[in-house]
Amino acid sequence: MNPYVQLAQKAIEKFVKTGKIISPPANLPKEMLKDRAGVFVSLYNKKDGALRGCIGTFLPTQENMAKEIISNAISAVANDPRFAPVKSGELKNLKISVDVLSKPEQAKSLDELNHKKYGIIVRALDLRRTGLLLPDIEGVNSVEEQIAIACRKAGINPKKEKILLYKFTVKRHK
Repeated sequence: MNPYVQLAQKAIEKFVKTGKIISPPANLPKEMLKDRAGVFVSLYNKKDGALRGCIGTFLPTQENMAKEIISNAISAVANDPRFAPVKSGELKNLKISVDVLSKPEQAKSLDELNHKKYGIIVRALDLRRTGLLLPDIEGVNSVEEQIAIACRKAGINPKKEKILLYKFTVKRHK
């Protein structure tokens, strides 16, 4: 199993079953213990592929990727406001994906974007409202649709407000 997904799975199982937070194991790949990055942990129902939780950070908040994965995995099962917390009986039906984000870069035009290749971040000019959408999301078929969804998530009306637009890539671990 992929070490990124395996770490998320261990963190999720321990937290859901006991309420405890694991520490990063010492035998992880070096970059997971040394490097920092934003990380999203997404949970899907194995039976129908439906989203069951997704929480992440577009900039690192922890001292390394391993801790970022653990923190976001726990948030995905316990704190995604769209879903009730995951119960232990659901664990065997979860499919986990871990996305490691590149540092966001400002996009100067829509020509720089590609909804399959880049995730996007939209920010209102007041810098208080931010929406993010990962790349290559099923059902999202254009950059315009990607931006509209991210704006809606942030409570931004792009017809009435100017936005700042950022792009990033992900390394998706399944």
